Amino acid sequence: MAIKILGTGAYVPEKIVTNDDLAKMVDTSDEWITQRVGIKERRVSETETAADFAVNAAKEAMANANITADELDLIIAATISAENICPTVAGTVQNRIGATCPAFDINSACSGFMFALDTAVSYIARGNIRNILVIGTERLSKLVDWDDRSTCVIFADGAGAMVIAPGEGYLASKMFTAGGDDVIKIPAFGGTSPFYTNEKPAPYIFMDGQETFKFAVNKIVNDVKEVIEKAGMTLDEIDHLVLHQANTRILDFAAKRLKISKEKIIVNIDKYGNTAAASVPIAFNELAKSGRLKRGDTVVMSAFGGGLSSGTCLIRY
Repeated sequence: MAIKILGTGAYVPEKIVTNDDLAKMVDTSDEWITQRVGIKERRVSETETAADFAVNAAKEAMANANITADELDLIIAATISAENICPTVAGTVQNRIGATCPAFDINSACSGFMFALDTAVSYIARGNIRNILVIGTERLSKLVDWDDRSTCVIFADGAGAMVIAPGEGYLASKMFTAGGDDVIKIPAFGGTSPFYTNEKPAPYIFMDGQETFKFAVNKIVNDVKEVIEKAGMTLDEIDHLVLHQANTRILDFAAKRLKISKEKIIVNIDKYGNTAAASVPIAFNELAKSGRLKRGDTVVMSAFGGGLSSGTCLIRY
């Protein structure tokens, strides 16, 4: 399948919450957080929503792509933390940027952006759509139990976006889901029905850290190898890896098992924390802005998360 990335963008809220700030709220420390997940600070919203983040990231991506809202044929947003079930985040973006194209949301937790991108590629492959805006956006601070030190130190807020069009750059991909709620679970609002008698758990992130870690390392390593093999390439031919920013130890283990230089792996979790569906596009935008990414470079993008799910693709930029 053939696409080209025309432009990227990202947005994070202004408020920075450091590890020392969190140490005043829960039983933790900068040393504990840094050693276990590699995060030093994260961005947290005070007034903005996931849709607000998405609009700002979208505008930057469109400006970098040099296209206007009326040139968009489709908008897809990935999120698990929208303020509203309806209207969708994608629909809100469409309205606020002045586009008239169809728009819809996708939910596959931290893998959401990869599923959204793969869906967008399929639309382009049909041949009747050109410019697609793909967004990953999250306000995870509203889904975190701020008394739970195992999760509140990890998750954060932000958005990333891409504008894609027909080209020659989508070389291979793999999407995976193993449904279940024993490792990662985020209950929705239980409602107030007087007729519904089941338990209504608090709508906060639950995560089994150990099981998540094992799943993440295995999926990154196996999926990266698989998409590279599908494309008829080798690891030595890959210029950059943009992986989900969940834990620096996961990234280190993946690099070691893949026998690939850590310098090829983008790392920004220390500044932004785990932003779920926004993680990969934020990191990709940082790579694009760094000057390291050149046209013709090969890039593997890979994410993993609740579902359990994972999504991986190999592109030629």
